[in-house]
Amino acid sequence: MRIRNVRPWGGDAVDVLIDGAKIAALSPHDPTLPVAPGNLDGRGRILIPSLSDVHVHLDSSRIGQPFRPHTGAPGVWAMMLNDRENWRNTEVPHAEIVAETLGRMIARGTTRVRSYAQVDVDCKLEKYDSVVAAKERFRDSADVQIMVFPQAGILREAGTVDVLEAALRQGADVMGGIDPCMLDRDPVKHLDIVFGLAEKYQVEVDIHLHEPGDLAVFSTDLVLERIRALGMQGRVTMSHAYELGAVSDATSRRLIDEFAELDVAMATIAPPAPNQLALTELSAAGVRVGLGEDGQRDYWSPYGDCDLLSRTWQLAFTNRFREDRLIEHCLAVATMGGASIMDHDVPRLSGVTDRPGLAVGDRASLVLVDGETVASTVMDRGTDRTVLHDGRVVATGLRLV
Repeated sequence: MRIRNVRPWGGDAVDVLIDGAKIAALSPHDPTLPVAPGNLDGRGRILIPSLSDVHVHLDSSRIGQPFRPHTGAPGVWAMMLNDRENWRNTEVPHAEIVAETLGRMIARGTTRVRSYAQVDVDCKLEKYDSVVAAKERFRDSADVQIMVFPQAGILREAGTVDVLEAALRQGADVMGGIDPCMLDRDPVKHLDIVFGLAEKYQVEVDIHLHEPGDLAVFSTDLVLERIRALGMQGRVTMSHAYELGAVSDATSRRLIDEFAELDVAMATIAPPAPNQLALTELSAAGVRVGLGEDGQRDYWSPYGDCDLLSRTWQLAFTNRFREDRLIEHCLAVATMGGASIMDHDVPRLSGVTDRPGLAVGDRASLVLVDGETVASTVMDRGTDRTVLHDGRVVATGLRLV
C-alpha cells in the first residue's frame, strides 16, 4: 500500500510506502501520480503514529449507555463501593459495553491500549473476562494489554489474592497495585504480594497511586527498593502519582533521576494537579511517560469520550503549555510515549522535541488527521481521520471499517 500526500508530524508532504506491517519508504509527494487502486489518498492531512492509551478502565465504562447522575462519594473505597453496587445494572451485557468502548477508541485512533480489569471477591473474573473478550474481538485492530487490578485493595477482603492469581494464570499482562498505605494500610505486605505475583508470573507492575505528598513518596521509595532488589528495571509503571512533586524540589529531582536510572515509567491522565512532577523535566531526563483517559463515563465520573486526542488537549492545557513545540510534545507522549511503555523495544522519548514513530522500519500503526499544524490538530481535534493498524485501514471518519 502507498499513502499519498501526507505530512508526517506536520512537515512537508510525502508519499509513504507500506510493506506489510512496516513503513518501507518515504519520498517527496509527487502530485502528478494518480491514486492507484488499493492506495490511500491522504489529501494533505497530518500523519502521526497511532495513539496509545496506557491508563484506561475499560471494565468500568458506561459508554453507549444512557447518561446517569453521578452518585459516587469521595474517596477510593467509597467510589469503589458505588461501582460495585451499580455496574451490573445496565441495559446490555457488561461485555458488550466493554467492546463498544474499545471499538470507539480504535475508531478515533487509539490502537495501543493498556486496560485495567478489576478483580476482587465481588466481581471475581467477570470484569476481567469482558476485557479479554474485547481484546480478542479486536485482535486485528489494536494491541491490548490487560492489567489485573485490585481496585478494592488486596488485604481488606479475604480471598482477594486467590482471584488475582487466577487472572494471572489465565494470562494477564500486568500486575496492579493501589495506594499501599491509604487503602490497605500495610504497604510492605501489599507490595510484597504485588511484586511476588509479578515475579511468579513474569509480568510487569503498575502501581495506582493517589496518596498525598510524603505518603506518596514513602510508597514510591518502597517500590524503588523492590525494583532494585528484584532486578525489575524497565518493568514498573507509576500511574497518577500526582503528589510526588509536593514535598520539595530536591525530592522531586531525586525521584526523576531514580525513575530514569531504573527505567520506571509514568502514566498520567492529565489531572489539574499542581504538585505533579514536571512533564518537561521527566521527558528531559528520559523517563517514559504515557497518557490515558482513565474512566470512560462510568460510575466514578462523567468524563471520558474514547478520544485520546481530547485528553492530549487536556495534557497541554493542565500543563499550561502554549508553545507549539510543547503542545506537539503532548502528542508525542500520547503516541510513542505510551508505545514505549507497552513495548520496551520502542525507545523512550529523548526530550520535548523528539517526534518519533514515522521513520522507515517503524510500525505502520498510524493516524491521518486533519489540521494545519500539529498544534492546531490538538486544539481542533477534527473528525476527518483514517486509522491504520499494522498497515491495514481499521477505521475512517470515526467509524470502524
